[in-house]
Amino acid sequence: MNLDKNRVAPKVWLITGCSTGFGRALAEAVLKKGDYLLATARKPEQLRALIEQYPETAKAVRLDVKSSQDIQAAVDTAIATFGRIDVLVNNAGHGLIAALEEVSDDYIHQYFETNFFGALRLMRTVLPVMRQQGSGHIVNMSSTAGLVGFGGSSLYCGTKFALEGTSEALASEVESFGIKVTLIEPGAFRTDFNRRSLAAAEQSIDAYATVSGASLQWFKEMDGKQPGNPELAAQAIIQAVESPHPPMRLALGADAISLIQEKLEWVKTDLNAWLSVTVSTDYTDSNN
Repeated sequence: MNLDKNRVAPKVWLITGCSTGFGRALAEAVLKKGDYLLATARKPEQLRALIEQYPETAKAVRLDVKSSQDIQAAVDTAIATFGRIDVLVNNAGHGLIAALEEVSDDYIHQYFETNFFGALRLMRTVLPVMRQQGSGHIVNMSSTAGLVGFGGSSLYCGTKFALEGTSEALASEVESFGIKVTLIEPGAFRTDFNRRSLAAAEQSIDAYATVSGASLQWFKEMDGKQPGNPELAAQAIIQAVESPHPPMRLALGADAISLIQEKLEWVKTDLNAWLSVTVSTDYTDSNN
């Protein structure tokens, strides 16, 4: 498969977690737009219909983000097939509704492997390619839970907060190489997140019934009623990637804006309330 040299500025995308949800919606939008795609999933057979619809511009490979070998193979395949990678979208991952005490150490380690370290491995593998090209865009799927801590989601928030901090710092590290970084922060969208992509506590603790238990019930009741449209989210992500000045953070959904604004006001209120204590910890001319 070779790039059509006559096409106007085609982009080559590598998207993880393309079988369902945001990944599938974005994959379909990218291909409909006319760009090229290396679509990945743990079960690539789930992508067969998509690839058959776009045989000249799409290729599917198996990718478990916990496997360094899978990651390297996927990147190598993208380069061998399309010659470059313009956009990496780290989308693979899943939710977890559980209080910190309700999961084991082993589960926590595996969870961070999927939701955070997998994205790190992909970025570290793709960055040399983008540096050599002198261009590229890394899009990391975060969440409003990457900025706002929700009770009953401490570990999910932990993975997303980690992704946010890493992405923000990375943007400064790679700016001079022509590489851009954008975080996507969706609110509640009508995907399978509330079902297939949502895990629960290994061992429920009664004391947290009004926290993680209530949160899990809310997600179940909201399933199919979320206000966000994944197809419109895909278009918004493409718009950000095509912008000459893409945002560092792109919130998606009116609910996302509301939650983030509340968080910013909370931070501002705390800063102002404790300002005198904050500045009192500096050396003064008399005691330095």
